[in-house]
Amino acid sequence: MTDAETRTRTVHPRPDVPLHLTETGPADGRLALVLHGGGGPATVQGIAAHLADRHGMRAVVPTHPGWNGTERPGWFTGVDDLAIAYLHWLRDEGHRDVLVVGSSLGGWTAAEMAFRDDGAVIGSLVLVNAAGVEVPGEPIREILGLRPDEIAAYSFHDPARFAVDPATLTEDRIALQRANMATLRVLAGDPYMHDPKLLNRLGRVRIPVLVLWGESDRIVTPAYGRAFAGAFPRGSFELIAEAGHLPHIERPGATFAALDAHVEARAADGGELARRA
Repeated sequence: MTDAETRTRTVHPRPDVPLHLTETGPADGRLALVLHGGGGPATVQGIAAHLADRHGMRAVVPTHPGWNGTERPGWFTGVDDLAIAYLHWLRDEGHRDVLVVGSSLGGWTAAEMAFRDDGAVIGSLVLVNAAGVEVPGEPIREILGLRPDEIAAYSFHDPARFAVDPATLTEDRIALQRANMATLRVLAGDPYMHDPKLLNRLGRVRIPVLVLWGESDRIVTPAYGRAFAGAFPRGSFELIAEAGHLPHIERPGATFAALDAHVEARAADGGELARRA
């Protein structure tokens, strides 16, 4: 993508809640909302670029309030606050048939959005190694308080290839990562990285849902992902080999192929519905 194709803006679903957005792709394309996990918006920019390049979508990556030095009001203390803020913004601007893609914490937020939306705004959902539900026998690994290299050891199929050497990080970067983890703790630390009620609520989500999972994830297991997918009436599950918690970074080809099939199937379904109307 060129610099001219990437835009930034700030919206306010509430006066004290600024959402900082980075947009890629044509302004008149179908909207794709791409939600990041604890690692911040840079971890999902590749997904946004692919959706814009391959599908001509207007791909929007927000920075969750409190990440990367952005503002977070004191009352904004849960993933439900994230979900409601994004839904309010989408409704305020009149968006429909939105594709929402969420990675890790972003996947939890996306699932929460879909439950609360009742089909009004979101057209389909893609969850990538998402947290957010409680699956008996499949606990979510505790990462709060770990160093970045320790988190990478659990996150990647090949940590030696993708982990960042802590010795190369500046003091500013270390401070930013610590602040991001502090925000994660506020939003998702108690109960840790899940809503005990959410899994049972997902049966109300009627839109198509693709759950993508890196086979080597040691933070949330593939068995956890299968249970997540099975909670949706129209959920499907696809395993990405030789990838961990961020399959779109480790195995972009395989991950994007599955994502493309979902987007193209949704486009075909939409066309068929329009012909029948």
